[in-house]
Amino acid sequence: MNAQGDLVRALTLLHEKKFRQAEAACREILAREPRHAPTLHLLALVRRDSGDVAGGEQLMRQSIGLDPLNADFHSNLGQLLRGADRLPEAERSYRSALALDPRHVAARYGLVRTLSDARQHGAAEAECRTLLGQQGTDAKAWTTLAMILRDQNRLSEAEAAYQQAVANDPNYAIAHHNLGSLFVTMERAEEALAEFERARSLGVKGFELTSNMARALSQLYRTEEAERAFAEAVAMNPRHVDSQLNLARLRFMRADPQFSRDIAQAAARFPDDAPLQLLLGNVLWRAGDLQGAERHYRDLLARRGPDPDLRTALAQVLHEAGRLQEAEVEATEAAIARPQEPTVVDTLVSILLARGRPEEAMPFIQVQRSRTPHDQRWIAHEATAARLLDQPLYRELYDYSRMLRTYDLETPPGWTSMEELNAALLRAFNARHVFVSHPLDQSLRNGSQTARNLVTDPDPAIRAVMQAFAEPIEDYRRSIGTEAGHPLTLRNHGPMRFAGAWSVQLRREGFHVNHVHPQGWISSAYYVSVPEEVHDVNTMSGWIKFGETRYPVPGAQAETFIKPRAGRLVLFPSYMWHGTNPIHGPEARTTIAFDAVPR
Repeated sequence: MNAQGDLVRALTLLHEKKFRQAEAACREILAREPRHAPTLHLLALVRRDSGDVAGGEQLMRQSIGLDPLNADFHSNLGQLLRGADRLPEAERSYRSALALDPRHVAARYGLVRTLSDARQHGAAEAECRTLLGQQGTDAKAWTTLAMILRDQNRLSEAEAAYQQAVANDPNYAIAHHNLGSLFVTMERAEEALAEFERARSLGVKGFELTSNMARALSQLYRTEEAERAFAEAVAMNPRHVDSQLNLARLRFMRADPQFSRDIAQAAARFPDDAPLQLLLGNVLWRAGDLQGAERHYRDLLARRGPDPDLRTALAQVLHEAGRLQEAEVEATEAAIARPQEPTVVDTLVSILLARGRPEEAMPFIQVQRSRTPHDQRWIAHEATAARLLDQPLYRELYDYSRMLRTYDLETPPGWTSMEELNAALLRAFNARHVFVSHPLDQSLRNGSQTARNLVTDPDPAIRAVMQAFAEPIEDYRRSIGTEAGHPLTLRNHGPMRFAGAWSVQLRREGFHVNHVHPQGWISSAYYVSVPEEVHDVNTMSGWIKFGETRYPVPGAQAETFIKPRAGRLVLFPSYMWHGTNPIHGPEARTTIAFDAVPR
């Protein structure tokens, strides 16, 4: 057989994953022609695909040395380097291939993905649009562009690109699946399920499809189906932290006493999986099992040594338990190891403030404020520290007369009164408050929260009230002004959007722990229905309160309370500490909350 025929046979063996036979076939050719570059390169691919990445790279470079003008060789080297996470080298190899052949499709795709992996989204988009200039009807190219746009949170543009992909090739299953995943992110659950069903009919199956369908089903309150799908996804990939957490959350809200069983089983099966071990401790803590969480973290620290993530997690549990001195020791050691990590620093700052040492907390806060000036939790910490230090900054940030405002909504078009609208809202929310227990990791206690962003809910009453919020928000923005030096007013320019909206029902002994909304700007509480007990001005049951921190801080008690009333909207900065007093009777309190941010 001639060299070309032998080479085809070796390539066939590689495609069949018969690596030893493929290597033997290559070496037969090389024994006759030691400098035969295509065979040397094919042997490199065999070594790479069989797991010998270093050997594959060495052989690839040798083949390039023999035939430096072969664009395929450079492109394949780029693929190997990208797989090894050596992104700058991969980029150079792909660019070498494209310099030799500007229309080399595989090299262009590889360059796009390498730039995307390196978070050079603008450069990745530019290269992808070059690809589209050459392959304008290629559904794969449009899908790749959509993925890049999604990574930049340009969701509407990503949707348009996915729609173009499926228009060009209605049977391109990946585009349908990815479009469905985008719709889940946008909480357009009905459309998401339709795309997933289309993708499944085209042959897509497996973990990603199952976990994404579970999320869509959850948003549609099809809780039993959602739990089955999450459980199926977890069975496929028990080490996938997000899916494990989603399953545990859903089971917790459905009042399953063994809600974390799959996480515990996976943690026992994979004892060296650090994210999984941290997740197990976290859900124990969030569910109120402080002793169990502490034991888990201490056992991990004994086995793995002083890991900063574990010490931070243990510090959070100890803080929750009121053991501040022990918590500070763990948080300080974690911060010494990772002084730039926001979660680590946030834990230490919270403990320092709780121990009445704002002068030590303030330098940490100011560093984070300069890095992420719109993160509302650091503004909240800065305000608390300034309050304890008796600095004027506190009253600038917590100017209640200017920044805390109430509105009694005007009846929107199509409704005869706010009473009629609120009655329709209550019926809609009663159908959506299907969970027995509060979310695992939110501020709510003894109540339930809706699963879907109300912005995308098609119910007419919900859509009407969301539209009715627009005028109060605009009035609030006019009233606070546009002062450049203030973290609230400096963002008061241009149009705004709802970052999220949800409904909460407080039941007997229900309340919100004090909290802020880290990713918000203007936050809210709208009262759909309130129990009679809210009228007692002595107990102030269900009243919203401002100024009191998440954990007790000496000198940082609640300063202002607002009585709830059906039809009333309260607006305030997202950095303002707020919570509620518990309600005690059987009658629920139903509210809407949303965060508005500059568009």
